[in-house]
Amino acid sequence: MILYKPKFKWAFVLLLLVISQSLWCQQDPQYTQYMYNTQVINPAYAGSREVLSFGVLGRTQWVNLDGSPQTGTFSVNFPTGLYRNMGLGLSIVHDQIGPAIESNATVDYSYSINMAPYTVSKLSFGLKAGVDLLDIDYGRLNLSNPNDEIFQNNVDQRFNLQLGAGIYYRTEKFYAGVSVPNFLNSKHFDESSLENQDVNNVAIDRLHYFYIMGYVFDLSPNLKFKPASLVKFVSGAPLQWDLSANFLIHEKLALGASYRWNAAISALVGFQISKSIFVGVAYDYQSTPIEDYSNGSYEVFLRFDVFNRLDRVLTPRFF
Repeated sequence: MILYKPKFKWAFVLLLLVISQSLWCQQDPQYTQYMYNTQVINPAYAGSREVLSFGVLGRTQWVNLDGSPQTGTFSVNFPTGLYRNMGLGLSIVHDQIGPAIESNATVDYSYSINMAPYTVSKLSFGLKAGVDLLDIDYGRLNLSNPNDEIFQNNVDQRFNLQLGAGIYYRTEKFYAGVSVPNFLNSKHFDESSLENQDVNNVAIDRLHYFYIMGYVFDLSPNLKFKPASLVKFVSGAPLQWDLSANFLIHEKLALGASYRWNAAISALVGFQISKSIFVGVAYDYQSTPIEDYSNGSYEVFLRFDVFNRLDRVLTPRFF
């Protein structure tokens, strides 16, 4: 049960972002390890690792704050086509914030064009299509007025379609992409159900624009440096800008830090257990007053690549 006490005032404000009387836009989940979770936001990434690749991410945001966001993602992708110039994949996102649970599953498709004959230089175009389900259980709230008509009817399996697209360019050292995971402005609440009230209880998904970029510098034979950035823009919400810097040591240990503009400072650690398995962990320290009511945010990422006899990987991919 989510309690509304002064100690949890930030949690209640957070919940109002989902169930308030006039909610006009809602941010998609955020990820500190976005550089490893690219397919979820950009379908053109599918197949770019050129192996069968699985990715799982779990994020707990604002620990010890009741009703804080809990996010899990799963992705799988592989190259296909006569010249392995196409990619197919599946992305699943499960996001819970207070009484609201939103889940979506999409199929990802990409088509790549070789931009240079003798070097790795590919431009990929991607499409994402699937479904989104929303559940809201108002019974999880401790309301001052339990008889408020706004909170009498739960939202059960509210179904919406999802359609998105993206572009992704990569070489052996550089990558950049732009994407919109969902072009459809879906309404999560029905205005007609509140026609006798003076307020509109409507939540509309606005377009989310993602811009990513990164470059790998070889500082020495055993040390690589990769600065990367993600910019997320959605109408009516603050601009999110993440800037990260990661070092890869002996092709095994990744150490880095990240800064989210006016929001958080993060530490990142990753380890390439084998050529197939990579594990990453991130911790966010909030640079906003919400840190006074929580113990930061944690994120864990696991990637598993499946190679066949024809696959040759000289060094692990840093993106």
